Amino acid sequence: MPQTTIESGLAHYPEWAQQLARKYFTKTINQFNLHGNVRDLVPTELEDGTKDYVSLRSFLAEDLFAGRDVVLFYDRADGIHFIDMESKKDFNRAISGYDTIFGTEYAKKLPKDPVRVFALLDNYFRLRLHDGKRIACIIDYAETIVPMAEASSYSAEDRGAVVYLQKWSHDSFLLQSDFTLTLISENLTDLNRQFIQSPYNAEIELPLPEADLREAYIDWFLSRGKRKEQFEKLSDVETFTLAQNTAGLGYVQLRTILADVVENEARLTYDALSDKKKELIEAEAYGLLEFVETDYNLDMVAGHTEAKTHLRNAAEAIKKGRPDVMPMGYLISGPVGTGKTFMITTFAGEIGIPMVKLKNFRSQWQGVTEGNLEKILSLLRAMNPVAVMIDEADAALGSRHSSGDSGVSNRVFGQIAQAMSDTRYRGKIIWFLVTARPDLMPVDLKRQGRAEEHLALFYPSTRKDREELLSVMMRKTKTNARMEDMPETLLDGERTYSGADMEALLTRAKFRATTGNEEEAKAHAPLEAEKGKGKEDAAEPAPSTTAASADSAHAPAASTNGEARAAGETVTGAVTKAIMKEVVDDFIPPSYPLQVELQTLAAVMECTSRSMLPEKFRNLEREQVVRRIAELKRLIGER
Repeated sequence: MPQTTIESGLAHYPEWAQQLARKYFTKTINQFNLHGNVRDLVPTELEDGTKDYVSLRSFLAEDLFAGRDVVLFYDRADGIHFIDMESKKDFNRAISGYDTIFGTEYAKKLPKDPVRVFALLDNYFRLRLHDGKRIACIIDYAETIVPMAEASSYSAEDRGAVVYLQKWSHDSFLLQSDFTLTLISENLTDLNRQFIQSPYNAEIELPLPEADLREAYIDWFLSRGKRKEQFEKLSDVETFTLAQNTAGLGYVQLRTILADVVENEARLTYDALSDKKKELIEAEAYGLLEFVETDYNLDMVAGHTEAKTHLRNAAEAIKKGRPDVMPMGYLISGPVGTGKTFMITTFAGEIGIPMVKLKNFRSQWQGVTEGNLEKILSLLRAMNPVAVMIDEADAALGSRHSSGDSGVSNRVFGQIAQAMSDTRYRGKIIWFLVTARPDLMPVDLKRQGRAEEHLALFYPSTRKDREELLSVMMRKTKTNARMEDMPETLLDGERTYSGADMEALLTRAKFRATTGNEEEAKAHAPLEAEKGKGKEDAAEPAPSTTAASADSAHAPAASTNGEARAAGETVTGAVTKAIMKEVVDDFIPPSYPLQVELQTLAAVMECTSRSMLPEKFRNLEREQVVRRIAELKRLIGER
């Protein structure tokens, strides 16, 4: 068939179907592994030229392979079945002959296990192909037929199934005949590795629909009956906007949203759409993706001025539609308690695009971890633009040289590394690898082209930084207290307090002020009133002048509380100076100085910007830092 005729005949097919057909017409491949969005609907064109959406199985049988004489399906649950009675009768006649030759009784009850089914199908295929028939065989849930497993754990059935499929893939007679074998599986990594790496079969990914395809489906769905009028009456979201804001959803999920409006008469607001989208995507990812939602922004982060400036500039570039200037990813390092996770969470409030967090996608079962990750990565590609946060990245991502887990960590590392370096998604999928031990992460993930920018966060090193951090923590915890009531030991720098330490102290103080300290608060009220007399004409100061730019929406009503105390009134739950001093004097922070020093120096080594380093680290010789890191590792028992 001429190439132009082939192309014109495929024009109305989805891109993946056109790719399959082009590969098939080369007469060098007859096996295709369909994976990805295989449980969704597929757009097709009816004989009268109108559009319809059908299941993948229906599309393959009634459209793509409609010209075949025989189309049969096989899966473990239903066994062998056909789309028409004539084909089934023909197959039954062939079975009778098979029973006569081999002494079986398959005519009474067809087998369902792969080895016996494939032996029966092998005989049938060759008989009918010799007669000039055209055959398509569709194997669904292929991961149950040739599952991912280590070679040493293959069962006899697994080995037999793999052998049959490999024989069919390079059999010259089958290649010359009009024969196609299609295997369907959501995740390619769920299939036998030896099988999928064979050069004799092709992997075809079915992607989630892009915005224009989603809009076409919405228009098609609403064009039936009086759905459009019902939708317009109950939806605050226009169809174009709905299509643009549903990245990562398939046709079935869109149908769920639309049907809820037109059938259940549920109003569709922007907030409702956002909630539905998150719910559907998290369910589609098996609960392994979590949307990061926050009411905070970078104004709520104390200190770390250079890092905040860089992230604000990055947010501005994203909003201006300049993904080409963005790094592929970030490595966020620093000792425990410096607010690494909190900073990236607040960044989610700045960027205007969704941010998701990878939860624990690892499983004890063979092949499930890789399948989970493949599903997640497919969703991320469909959701772009999106930011991805991986906390404790040194433990989550594995290594190229990991051992002892049957190669799972090695394969996970390979999948992540490949996804992070795909430049098609520069500025569209932004990776944030968060860790206190960047030295434990493989160089492959930290290099340019993956986690390109390395931002390091440290404990506050100046009084101004400590005051700003304390002020922000007072707002974050909504602590009713004043900066002048804070003990000097919190701010003088003789003892290091992290943001987590300050948050814990303020929470303890609030607890004491709220439970059983009312008499103490009353005892201190006259003293507070005396202090207030000299300030009657002055406005109550903000919790900290160094954090005056912080989002006022998140600050407690400090001025109202201060005015009440200045007037001699007792404020329920007020944190007094005495309470704060008692809490700080009583506080014993966890002590692991060697580990903290190691984490700090590891962050110094990883930081790619000298201006982000505290003054005392800027001029350190790298050889000196390397020697000290090695010494610390020996002291704490690390190799």
